Amino acid sequence: MTEAYIYDALRTPRGKGRKDGSLHEVTSARLSAVTLNAVKERNGLEGHAVEDVIWGNVAQVKEQGGCLARTAVLASELDQSIPGLSINRFCASGMEAVNLAANQVRGGGGDAYIAGGVEMMGRVAMGSDGAAFPVDPTIAMGTCFVPQGISADLIATEYGFTRDQADALAMESQRRAAKAWEENRFSKSVITVKDQNGIPILDHDEYMRPGTDMQSLGGLKPAFQAMGEQMPGFDKVALMKYPHLERINHIHHAGNSSGIVDGAAAVLIGNKEFGEKYGLKPRARIKGTAKIGTEPTMMLTGPVPVTEKILADNGMTIGDIDLFEVNEAFASVVLRFQQAFDVDPELVNVNGGSIAMGHPLGATGAIIIGTLLDELERTDKETGLATLCIASGMGAATVIERV
Repeated sequence: MTEAYIYDALRTPRGKGRKDGSLHEVTSARLSAVTLNAVKERNGLEGHAVEDVIWGNVAQVKEQGGCLARTAVLASELDQSIPGLSINRFCASGMEAVNLAANQVRGGGGDAYIAGGVEMMGRVAMGSDGAAFPVDPTIAMGTCFVPQGISADLIATEYGFTRDQADALAMESQRRAAKAWEENRFSKSVITVKDQNGIPILDHDEYMRPGTDMQSLGGLKPAFQAMGEQMPGFDKVALMKYPHLERINHIHHAGNSSGIVDGAAAVLIGNKEFGEKYGLKPRARIKGTAKIGTEPTMMLTGPVPVTEKILADNGMTIGDIDLFEVNEAFASVVLRFQQAFDVDPELVNVNGGSIAMGHPLGATGAIIIGTLLDELERTDKETGLATLCIASGMGAATVIERV
């Protein structure tokens, strides 16, 4: 089988997903085009350099609808002969784009791809696409649907995680992210977003709150308790699926859950011949990819079974992994991953995660692959695993190995 290599990985800074966020006036197509242009410029790509652009985004409606991938290509400086494919695997969309591209290269379906994603959460609100899973009663009732915040609290209740544990993880995420920026650990990957006149708009992750401490987190009220205990009473729905639990322990709030932000990321993937053609040196190879479905009420436990699957598929054990990126959708997701594999927390999300810097849904999967690669290079380590939980009960993972 042909090897699929990562030649480049970059991302925009993450802007606050609000009207006062620095990227709010930038459209999804424009931010995607900025990212694609950076890949083209940094790697000297010309003409039909890549087979396709595979682009993930979750709210595929309004400006993010209508095959945003192709729109982004046409809005960019890439050759118009390059097509575009938009995909949606919820929070893992950016990772799935990378995995699809890698497997296309491995199977001989083209020499190279640009893969990644975007989400402008301040412009196209989460849930604005009216997806059937939560709103169609024939589906929601049959699957015991609850919102993700309830699912995160359900994980905490089922596996015994406390509010203090969740807050401690959140505080550490903020500390690590601040340190990473102070030490310029993201300098290889983060590009500056500029306006039409070339004036910088944003050059750093602006969602971070480096002064966060246990006291400030302790003052925040649980974000999902009201929707769980009052109408429509999602706690009762969750307990129908998990009747051995007496009640749901609501431990999550804005401070220990992922931030709503805007951002985009891209990964350049190709075979050996592509690198030789453009004089590029591979940074890593995609060793394995995996995806899996999980129970849809608890919903967010996917990183555990998909990690078991990707390790088994590649003849590996958890001890073969040097570093982990586990998306911090909610604190309990990471706590459960660490508990399940007895992983040293010092090896997980070394430079902070989505609790500190935000989770631009369609881009995050590609972001954490790039962050993982940068950290493997910085620390001279060899193998890393990136994984995400996914809405409706799924998990995705990628294992990369430095060349």
